[in-house]
Amino acid sequence: MPSLRFHWLSMLLLFVGWSISPLSSLSAADRPMSFTNDVMPVLTKAGCNVGLCHAKAGGGQNGFQLSVLGFEVREDYEHLVHEGRGRRISATEPESSLLLRKASGQMPHGGGIRLSANSEGYNIVREWLQQGAQFSVPNEPHLVSFQVQPNRGTVPMKSQVQLKATAKFSDGSERDVTSLSVYEPNDVAMAEATETGLVKVLDISGKFSVMARYQGRFAVFSASVPLGAPVESLPASKNFVDDLVFANLKELGIPPSAICDDATFLRRVLLDIGGRLPSDEEAKAFLGSTAPDKRDAVIEDLLRSPDYADFFANKWTALLKNRRDDASDIISNFAFYAWVRDSLLANKKYDQFVRELLASTGTVIGNPPVAWYKRVKEPKEQIEDVAQLFLGVRMQCAQCHHHPFERWSQDDYYSLAAFFTQVGRKPSGVRGEDLIFHKRGIAAATNIKSGVALKPAALGDAIPPIPADEDPRLKLADWLSNSSNPFFARALVNRYWKHFFQRGLIEPEDDIRDSNPPTNPELLAALEKHFVASGFDLKELVRTITRSNAYQLSSTPNQHNVVDRQNYSRYYPRRLQAEVMLDAIDRLAGTQTDFANLPPGTRAVALPDNSYNRQSPFLRVFGRPEGESVCECERVQTSSLAQSLHLINAPDIKAKLASASGRAARLSKDTRPPEERVRELYLAAFAREPRSVELQTALGFLSETGTSANDNYQDLIWALINTKEFLFNH
Repeated sequence: MPSLRFHWLSMLLLFVGWSISPLSSLSAADRPMSFTNDVMPVLTKAGCNVGLCHAKAGGGQNGFQLSVLGFEVREDYEHLVHEGRGRRISATEPESSLLLRKASGQMPHGGGIRLSANSEGYNIVREWLQQGAQFSVPNEPHLVSFQVQPNRGTVPMKSQVQLKATAKFSDGSERDVTSLSVYEPNDVAMAEATETGLVKVLDISGKFSVMARYQGRFAVFSASVPLGAPVESLPASKNFVDDLVFANLKELGIPPSAICDDATFLRRVLLDIGGRLPSDEEAKAFLGSTAPDKRDAVIEDLLRSPDYADFFANKWTALLKNRRDDASDIISNFAFYAWVRDSLLANKKYDQFVRELLASTGTVIGNPPVAWYKRVKEPKEQIEDVAQLFLGVRMQCAQCHHHPFERWSQDDYYSLAAFFTQVGRKPSGVRGEDLIFHKRGIAAATNIKSGVALKPAALGDAIPPIPADEDPRLKLADWLSNSSNPFFARALVNRYWKHFFQRGLIEPEDDIRDSNPPTNPELLAALEKHFVASGFDLKELVRTITRSNAYQLSSTPNQHNVVDRQNYSRYYPRRLQAEVMLDAIDRLAGTQTDFANLPPGTRAVALPDNSYNRQSPFLRVFGRPEGESVCECERVQTSSLAQSLHLINAPDIKAKLASASGRAARLSKDTRPPEERVRELYLAAFAREPRSVELQTALGFLSETGTSANDNYQDLIWALINTKEFLFNH
C-alpha cells in the first residue's frame, strides 16, 4: 500500500497548490508584470537561453544573446528591450513584436515554435508588453526559495507522479510555478518528465531524480522504483558496505547474484588492485588453499606489493597531467611519477599527499610535486583542476556565469582562484624547469565581470585573512582536509568506488552537486565518514571495499537483476584498460614489451607519462589517456572495430605469439601431457581450470596434423586472448 498512499499524497498536493497564495490565483492581466519574476522564467522554460539558442556561451543567434539560463537578468533585459533600437519589442502593438512573432512561429525562427499563441507563456509576455515592458514593478518582491513537492518517495514502475513547484518571495507570498519550471530527469532510461512536471516512471527499478529549475534556483525530486521481487536470502555482511548495499537491494526488491567463485575473485581483485593477471602458479595455489581467510590474505598481499603502487600511480599521474610535451620534460615526468608511486607504496595519507602537491615549492629535483605546476600554470586552470579532481566540483562554468545547476557564482570562482595568485616561478638551473615559490603579498583575484578584487575563500566557507608572508595554498590544504569539508573525502571515496564497481555512487564521479544525488546516500556518507576516521588512509579504503561481499558478487545476473546498472546487485563487467590488457597479453604469451628509457620488463601500467602512447600502437588504439584532462572520461573504455582488428591481425600481436622465447614455443617443446599444458593456459588466462568441453576441444585442436605444434599453441593462445572472458574483468 505505500505506493497508493504516495500517489494519493502527490495528487492532493497538486490540487491544494492552486490556491496557495493570492499571487497564484491572479491571472496575468490582474497583476503587474515584471521582467524578472514573470518574463525571464518564460524565456528559460522555452529554452531561449540555452547554449544552442541565444545563450552567450554558445555565441547567441543573429546577434541576440542572453545569459546562460537567465542568471544575468538586468543584462538580458537590456539586450531584449533596448538593443538594436528596441526592434525586438513593441509595447503599442505587443503581438507585432519580433519576440512574440518569432517565438510563436509567425515569422521564420531557427529555433522553431517556442511559445504557441494560446500558451500561458505567450500570454504572460504579451501582458508584460502591454503594461509597458518594465524591468521591475513597485515594491516587487524577490525570490528567496524554490521547492518541489513531493521531494522524495517510492513509486511503482510504469506509474506517474505529478510534481508541484512553489516559489517563495521576500514579501512572504508564494506562487505555484509548476508550469513555468523546467524539469530534467538524471536518468532518462528510468523516467521522463513533461513540461508540466508530470514524471512518467518507466520499467527499470532503482533510484532516479528529477531536477526542477526556476529563476536560477533548483530543487530535486528523488524517487525509488522498487522491482518488488522477493529477497529471501542475502549474502552475509562482512562490513558496513554490505549492510548498506544489501539493505538498499532489499528495499528495492532486487535479489543480488551469488558470491563469485575463487577463480573469479582472484582474477578480479588482482586486476582491480594490482592491474595484472595472476600467474598460473598463483592461481593453482589459491584454488588449492583451504584457508578460510585466503581472500583477505590476497588483498593484504596486494596492498603491500609494488603492483598496487604501480597501478594506482598510473591512475593518478594521468589525472594530474604528467604528460611529456617535449624532450625536456623527461626529468620532471620521471621524478613526479616516482613521487606519486612512492607515496602510494608508503601509504602516505591522502590529505598529506594533496597538501604536498598543492603547496609545493622549489625545483623538481629537490621537490618532485612541483612538476604539477609545470603542466597547470595559471590560477584559473589550477583551481578548475583542484575543484574537479579533489572536490568533485566542476567550476569551469562559473568563470563566466553562475553555475547552471549549482550554487557557485563568479565570485566563488575567483575567490577560489585567489589561493594560487601568489605562486611565483623563475628559471632554474635545469633547462625547461622552473623554481616554484611563494611570492609574498596579499592574495586576491579580480572578478573580470565586476572588477572586484576578491580575497581567498573556500566553497561556502569563509577563510580568515591571510597575512602577506603566509602561503595561501597552505590555508587551502587546511580547509580541504578539515572533517567538516563536504567535498574532499566524498569526492575521493566516490572516485574509488567507481574504480572497483565501474559506476560511481554519484555519476559522473567528478560532478558532485545537490542536483545530482547519489544512488545510495547512506553508503556514500558511511564511506566518507570511515575514510575521514581512518586518517584519509587510501589502503584502508581499498581494503574495506574489496573485502565486502558486495564487491565479491558474481557478474552473472539472475532473472531479476539483469537490467540493474546502479544498485550493485552484481559485479558489472568492464573491458580491461589499455595498459592492463597489454600486460595481460604479454603474461599469457610469455613475452614482454620494451619501452625506451625504461628497464626491460617494465609493465605498461608502470609507464610514467603519455609519451609511450606514441611508441605503442596498441596503447593508442585501446585508449590510454594523454593526460590532457583531470576527467577520467579521457580514458577510452568503449570497443571499436580498430581494436577488434588489432587483436585479430596486428603485427605486434603476431610477434608476441610467434616469439621464440614465448609460451607457445615453450609449450610446443614441453614433455608434459597435453592436458597439463592446456590447464596451464587456462590458469594463466582465466585463473581457473578448463571445463570438460573446453579441455576436449583444445586437445582435439592440438592433435590436428598438417601444422606444427608451435603453430597450434600460437593459435590456441590467440583464441584465448580474443575471448570476452580474457578481455574483460568480470
